[in-house]
Amino acid sequence: MPVIRSVYPSVRTSLDRYSSLQNSPIGSCSFSAVASTLPKAYQPAISCNEFLGKIPKKVLQFVEEKARLCEPDRIHICDGSEAENNLLIDQMVDAGILKKLTKYKNCYLCRTDPKDVARVESKTFISTQNKHDTIPECAPGVKGSLGNWLSPEELDQTLEARFKKCMKGRTMFVIPFSMGPIGGPLSKIGIELTDSPYVVASMRIMTRIGMPVLEALKGGDFVKCLHSVGQPLPSPRPMVNNWPCNPEQTIIAHKPESNEIASFGSGYGGNSLLGKKCLALRLGSIIARREGWFAEHMLILGITNPQGIRKYIVAAFPSACGKTNLAMLTPSLPGYKVECVGDDIAWMKFDKNGVLRAINPEYGFFGVAPGTNSQTNPNAMKTISQNTVFTNVAETSDGGVYWEGLDKEIDLSKTKVKSWLNKDWQPGCGEPAAHPNSRFCAPAGQCPIIDPEWENPKGVPISAIIFGGRRPYGVPLVYESFNWEHGVFVGASLRSEATAAAEHKGKVIMNDPFAMRPFFGYNFGHYLDHWLSFGPKKDLKKPKIFHVNWFRKGEDGSFLWPGFGENCRVIDWICRRVDQEDCALETPIGFIPKPGSLNLDNLKEKVNFDELFSVPKDFWLRECEEIRQYFREQVGSDLPNRILEEIKSLEDRLNR
Repeated sequence: MPVIRSVYPSVRTSLDRYSSLQNSPIGSCSFSAVASTLPKAYQPAISCNEFLGKIPKKVLQFVEEKARLCEPDRIHICDGSEAENNLLIDQMVDAGILKKLTKYKNCYLCRTDPKDVARVESKTFISTQNKHDTIPECAPGVKGSLGNWLSPEELDQTLEARFKKCMKGRTMFVIPFSMGPIGGPLSKIGIELTDSPYVVASMRIMTRIGMPVLEALKGGDFVKCLHSVGQPLPSPRPMVNNWPCNPEQTIIAHKPESNEIASFGSGYGGNSLLGKKCLALRLGSIIARREGWFAEHMLILGITNPQGIRKYIVAAFPSACGKTNLAMLTPSLPGYKVECVGDDIAWMKFDKNGVLRAINPEYGFFGVAPGTNSQTNPNAMKTISQNTVFTNVAETSDGGVYWEGLDKEIDLSKTKVKSWLNKDWQPGCGEPAAHPNSRFCAPAGQCPIIDPEWENPKGVPISAIIFGGRRPYGVPLVYESFNWEHGVFVGASLRSEATAAAEHKGKVIMNDPFAMRPFFGYNFGHYLDHWLSFGPKKDLKKPKIFHVNWFRKGEDGSFLWPGFGENCRVIDWICRRVDQEDCALETPIGFIPKPGSLNLDNLKEKVNFDELFSVPKDFWLRECEEIRQYFREQVGSDLPNRILEEIKSLEDRLNR
């Protein structure tokens, strides 16, 4: 086994080993008895022995097992402190992984290898003994799009081959992290082992990490997370932008039976920050089903009306449908206030009183940069002005950042720009300045409209569930489902126009049920059964379910609804419907606002209400057939009968 040394500069002193770890590679952790010789900013708060003594035995065993496989040169157990973060940031700046952005306070730019810029769905797997537990039975000759499966035997062989000696020359960082407020009734603890300091810095923003997590864990179970960039030192391949990765060997795998996640070859956030999509959604959805709750790809917002009454809403949107913008909405209606609980993920459970409560399991925002500006999302722009890591955005000559959508805020005639590829860039050159999937990673707590209850471990009470997609034709601005089961059908049949941010070319309409298509941890048919199972329970105060579409276009191709801050008018109507106000008109697809019931006071743009809320019969009959075909091909016999009944009922209502 390698000699494990401190990651602190000039510290090379091993401490006494615990008797139970005589043969362990964890002979010394990251803290040293000679830490007093370090610069004051880097001094640890406690001694190594004290810190190591607080680590549960199960965690040490996990670290030892994976260290023997990966063979790192050093092991660092993260305490989550500011001193630790400062040290790692400085080391990454020195290594050329990060660049300090002098225009802002404590902000940094990272450029990745161009081959490692996004989630890789085709290389993401769920591994169960029974394939049917993971993948629905598709129609013959149809390629499934609702998940990828590997047998446990094949996965174990694949991971063994990839991870063996993969951390040679590198440090294994041990990150104890909590998804959700530490110790909360719905929160989950994970331990991520990684050889990427970028992951450590990002996980510190996106999750709660360090000693308090270990203290809350005690001797309990945790999700085992292993990550490697897949490039041991000396490097077998040249690095681009000083960014280690191994895209040819990338794999992201989940083992639900043992609550394990393994990710190899990619340093990009969605593949390497294993608390996010991997734990919070894929594994989270399986845990939620086991325990009787929901793990969903949903934002959470609170809205307070002029009378001071606050309601909480969750909403699911596919890519490029305004999810983060809605989570941080600046309302145009006087007297209304919107506050953000979370912009991406909601964990929800009915409490003992039958109220559905939701927590945001994350601690930060990992948002798409292009399109974000002071018009679309002024609160996001304020949030990311400090303590933020930007990845694959463009850099300005005055030490700032640039991306598509900021052209009205930055004078490009006076400011030079280097693109995300570190090349001189000018408008009209034919290439984007920032990668379409470039990101900002910022602490949620510094959002100017963060909700005062956002860290309440019991969660916030949910009054409404919204699904939405980018539908240019046929789908009204908003409609309400008839009941819980119909609402589940609305979520299951969610469809949206693909955009440049998606992996598909051309503006085709893609099926994205519950906005969860890349994130289902188990058989989608069984997922629908889980949602439907709550319908008959009379003791539950089930939220109303709605569908919104900010993107309907008129005959001339222009948008019929102004969107952005004006969307609060739709949320206002939804809240009034939650209060049982008689302001809805029944249509074959659900309830829409009665004429005059949508508050359009002082709306600057004229709205064609009739066209915005029309329900074309031919369009919706085609929709029924396309949805039925999708379910038949992708879900087959696993589709609950109730969903088929909902399609038939919709057709019958349209044909009356």
